[in-house]
Amino acid sequence: MRNLKLLKSLQSSELQGPGSPQCLAVRADTGSLLIASQYSITEYDPRTGQVVSEASLTAEGFLPEDGSGTVVGLQDLAELESACLATAGGDVVLFNLNTCQLECVGSVDSGLTSMSWSPDEELVVLTTGQETIIMMTKDFEPITEVGIHQDDFGEGKFITVGWGKKETQFHGSEGKQAAQRRIQEVQSAAAWDDRRPRVTWRGDGQLFAVSAVCPQTGARKVRVWNREGVLQSTSETINGLEQALCWKPSGSLIASTQRHPNKHSVVFMEKNGLLHGDFTLPFSKDQAKVKDLLWNNDSTVLAVWLEDMTAGEDEKVSTYIQLWTMGNYHWYLKQSLDFGRDSQKAPVCVYWDPQHSLTIHVITRNWTSITYDWGWTTERSPGLDATDNANVAVIDGDKILVTTFRQCVVPPPMCAFELQLPSPVNQVTFLCQPQRTNQLAALTSDGQISVYSQDTGEKADKTENGFRMVSRPLVLQKTFRVKVDQEQPLALRQLLWLEDKLFVGVCSGLLPTSSTLLMLHSAQDTDDTLVVRSEIEVDGVVVSMVHCFQSGTVALQLEDGQIRKLLWDHPEPSVEDWRDSSGCSINFPVSCVQTALCSISGEECLLGLTDRSHLYAGDTELASNISSFVVCNDFLLITTHSHTCRCLQLSMLSIKGLQAALASDGGQNDETLRRVERGSRIVTVVPQDTRVILQMPRGNLETVHHRALVLAQLRKWLDRLRFRDAFECMKKLRINMNLIYDHNPKVFLENTENFITQLSSINHINLFLTELKEEDTTRSMYPRPDGSPVQTQPVSGQKKVDVVCDALRSTMESMGPNKFFLSILTAHVRKTVPELEIALQKVHELRVNPPEGPGAVSAEEALKYLLFLVNVNDLYEHSLGTYDFDLVLMVAEKSQKDPKEYLPFLNMLKSLEPNYQRYTIDKHLKRYRKALQHLSKCGDEHFPEALQLVKEQKLYSEALRLYTADRPHYKALSCAYAQYLVEQQQAEQAGLLLWRCGELTSALQAFAGSSSWRNAICVAQQMPLPPDQLALLARDLAEKLTEQRRYSEAALLLDQYAKDCEEAILALITGAIWEEALRLIYMHNRQDITETNLKPALLEAVSAQTAFLEAQAATFTRHRTRLAVVREQKEKARLDMLDEDGPDCPDAELYSEASSVMTGSKYSQSNSRISSRSSKNRRKAERKKLSLKEGSPMEDRALMYALGEIITTVDKMREEVHSLLKALVLFQFDKQAEKIQLTYEEALQMMEAAVPEVWPEGLQNSQAQLTGPNSTANSIMASFQQQQQQQRPAASQQAADVPLPPKMRNGVKWKLTVLT
Repeated sequence: MRNLKLLKSLQSSELQGPGSPQCLAVRADTGSLLIASQYSITEYDPRTGQVVSEASLTAEGFLPEDGSGTVVGLQDLAELESACLATAGGDVVLFNLNTCQLECVGSVDSGLTSMSWSPDEELVVLTTGQETIIMMTKDFEPITEVGIHQDDFGEGKFITVGWGKKETQFHGSEGKQAAQRRIQEVQSAAAWDDRRPRVTWRGDGQLFAVSAVCPQTGARKVRVWNREGVLQSTSETINGLEQALCWKPSGSLIASTQRHPNKHSVVFMEKNGLLHGDFTLPFSKDQAKVKDLLWNNDSTVLAVWLEDMTAGEDEKVSTYIQLWTMGNYHWYLKQSLDFGRDSQKAPVCVYWDPQHSLTIHVITRNWTSITYDWGWTTERSPGLDATDNANVAVIDGDKILVTTFRQCVVPPPMCAFELQLPSPVNQVTFLCQPQRTNQLAALTSDGQISVYSQDTGEKADKTENGFRMVSRPLVLQKTFRVKVDQEQPLALRQLLWLEDKLFVGVCSGLLPTSSTLLMLHSAQDTDDTLVVRSEIEVDGVVVSMVHCFQSGTVALQLEDGQIRKLLWDHPEPSVEDWRDSSGCSINFPVSCVQTALCSISGEECLLGLTDRSHLYAGDTELASNISSFVVCNDFLLITTHSHTCRCLQLSMLSIKGLQAALASDGGQNDETLRRVERGSRIVTVVPQDTRVILQMPRGNLETVHHRALVLAQLRKWLDRLRFRDAFECMKKLRINMNLIYDHNPKVFLENTENFITQLSSINHINLFLTELKEEDTTRSMYPRPDGSPVQTQPVSGQKKVDVVCDALRSTMESMGPNKFFLSILTAHVRKTVPELEIALQKVHELRVNPPEGPGAVSAEEALKYLLFLVNVNDLYEHSLGTYDFDLVLMVAEKSQKDPKEYLPFLNMLKSLEPNYQRYTIDKHLKRYRKALQHLSKCGDEHFPEALQLVKEQKLYSEALRLYTADRPHYKALSCAYAQYLVEQQQAEQAGLLLWRCGELTSALQAFAGSSSWRNAICVAQQMPLPPDQLALLARDLAEKLTEQRRYSEAALLLDQYAKDCEEAILALITGAIWEEALRLIYMHNRQDITETNLKPALLEAVSAQTAFLEAQAATFTRHRTRLAVVREQKEKARLDMLDEDGPDCPDAELYSEASSVMTGSKYSQSNSRISSRSSKNRRKAERKKLSLKEGSPMEDRALMYALGEIITTVDKMREEVHSLLKALVLFQFDKQAEKIQLTYEEALQMMEAAVPEVWPEGLQNSQAQLTGPNSTANSIMASFQQQQQQQRPAASQQAADVPLPPKMRNGVKWKLTVLT
């Protein structure tokens, strides 16, 4: 739905020469024109108006001096820096563009009729006067020469297998008469046909086609040849085929023209010569003749060059150039250039630019050169409110096809309505006034402006045949004549309709590098004429002009990308530079083909899209893969070449924010991004709506509701409490209903009555309730835009679903419980813990007391609806749990259950005692706690059953609370509970239960089994136990305590209860409790034990401690040395990697001190199963990874752990060594005491000195705690940022596992001064 818009035109009349131009070519490298006439060849630059080079063809004898010669072909050869031309006399001449020398490279005696070079400039095809084709290389070496007219069809001849006869075959709509129809005689070529062959190449240079007049029939026939000069195919006989011939560069079709008995058409042929489609020219049969057809280089535009066949009263004919495009299999006439009836101004050469696909060059008979630069544009109405119909106007000759996308989406070439004009349309513009943006104006080729507006008459609202008129067509209001000098077609371009009778247009300036802005206003004396109110000269060629609907700003863009602002509403209109808020001049780096004004962060900015897909905001590049963009309201919508459509809210973003958003790939729930079909372009966006209209490459349309527009519109509606509009939109577009609450919970809860009133429909309320989830959709599915205020959830301690259900239920109950009965049931059922009993009770009440009045719901309907929400079995069981058998029967009757299944069970329940009945129901429903409560009320005869239930379901605590301590049942339950606790390895708690209920023997066994000796002694003395048995119990308990290394407690039992002081002293000596052992020795006067046991034990302890300390010191030294070697190796490996890969190598961090990943190690892959193990197994797996084996990947980490454990172990010996030293000194073992004190002191000093080496300062800081009593907010943030910078993803987890240095207890005094 795009139109061709004239960006700029360059007319140059400085070139004058004898004769008239005959051939035209364009130099691809410089853009200058090569023009050949019957006298000379000239290289001319129309931008400067200078002749670059020139050579006479008559002086060299290539053309006759009388001007009767003809140049039949001209081609620029960029590789040779020459131009090749062919004359009708038979000469092929090279014109050197550097030396201006002419060189004849070949001559044909019979003369030449045409010359055509292949697109790759490797081959040239010449047609001679003897009707032959000569093919030569670029060095003019002949390849082949064949006759144009061949009797053979070619290599692509169709194969007929001989099935059936013509009389029996299907002939389509022509009917059976087609079989008997005689073959019509072939019509000869038109009288005005010059009979010259036409040659055209396919874009890839593999095939070329030749159209020539057949000598036998006198009609034209097209033959296709390959690159080797071998005939491939011959066209079918086509009556009325004319001379124009042009192969589409993309290679699919060959275009020509055909004159039918009732129409004149452009026809297309395939390479096999068969016709494939056509379109009709807007002329009668004998009105015009087609002089030539020309495809542009990207095959999007077909230029048709026509001339009237009959002269007017002044004996002059008109000349036209029409530009046609195709979309959705329909051909549109986009531009029609009428060059008038002056023969001197008529085109004699037309040529598409080889570099710029939408630039066409025209040379007139009087040597005037005109260059037209076109651009694609979509003419859409600029309104931003709901009154704008989102109109899009498509030019199709003398018709404007208008589609109002707010009312309907009509795929092209169809439309909502057509506007018929008397002349072909060149440009369409919409009125830039609020509430009136549906009005449009059309500039036609005859220089008039037709204004259309909406029909407001009574007939507009009438309906016919039961159909409603969705879109009102526009009606013609007025036609203005424009008083502007038009020496050439389209002298007025870039038309803008600013006010009712005020237009702004652009025309060529006084200089080729300038433009003139014309402010057109209706004349005072006549109302149908637009006159120039003021002219504004602009230093530069204006290529685009755009108006901002909101601010009224008009921005101009010059051909070099400069931006200007038009002050059109001033008394004296003027143009000034475009500046930003700081006063700096802003320009595009390159020229843009599409521009739009918008506001970014409160500052007005001009967006531009280049033909290379670069999007700019002023001088800043935003993205480089944009295929189309539109600014609508506060949103920028773009499509990219990666087949995505983005929608960005401009008020929320800065220029840098836009760059970042367009560069990102989007997250999982990024509402700004969505995928679209390949090649999609934006046609328009419906203002104040969610619809985006996209056009596919073929031409068909697709409407999408972009998520960003949808959510923005929903947020706007919810802020305005328009719940119904939001609900309908969310229901249609499948947006999660939770957003209605999550958007602003506080406001929703305050307006629940408004919400219910607007929705009004029970089904809608139920739909909303059933979609409720605990998830906050504003944090997951639909994140809030950056910068928008965050709505906090109401702090109530309740879950979201419960809060909403309760709020709506209470509101509905106050508004009308009968009307909203089903919704009230839904609110009960949808809670996180469904209130099925309450819902069932309400249904039961409805059955007992049915309401009266219209719209009331019956109990049967309510129950049927409840069964729809809840599983029938669940509902049956919940009804059973109410102990209401009427309710149970009501649910069972509505379910699919067989009465034989539930009636016997219900009858059995009814026959039971009430408490036992409820017990049976609760047990059936597996509600064991409630079952136990009811069973405890059933009497003593049911206690065994209760005890069995307690044991099966382990309800001991609940059972003890139900029975009093003075009842025998309590004792039985306590014994059962104690037995269970013993099985669970909790014998001490079992003993407490047994003790308090009087089972002393069992309690004693439990306490003894759990080594709870104090409780055991208490129970034994309470029983009471005889002294000998008490002593035996004490010995047993002491033995167990000794096994558990609880020597002090064992000695106490042996001394006080077993009355065996010797065994008590020996237990203390075994536990190295020297001072307590001495106390008992002297208390019981057993000094003999000192010599026999105590002193030998002291000397043995000295020997053992000394050996242990020496072993720990040796291991510590060995690990410390190995750690230094490992760190040195890793540092070397890291430096080697830096040397190889540079300082930014991401793997270098893996060789730091905090890492243990070694390249090529078999341990480098972690076990993914570890995450699913228990914590104990995880720790075990971690210990396995920390292997002390040399060369293991985490050897340094394992060494650090081992060193830390040694330091901790040795440091814990301070109290033990101190006690041993005192005992040694007491018994005058000074040498042994000095030795062990010295050994222990040396070990502590060595380990304390090694801590900074094993745990360097940098490593300690990286592992330091962020918080602490001396930390401040700044220090915590600085530490956190430092850790984030130091960590790398590959080593972050491993660095976090580096052990902290052990803390040594230097404050514990263990040394003896007497030994120093």
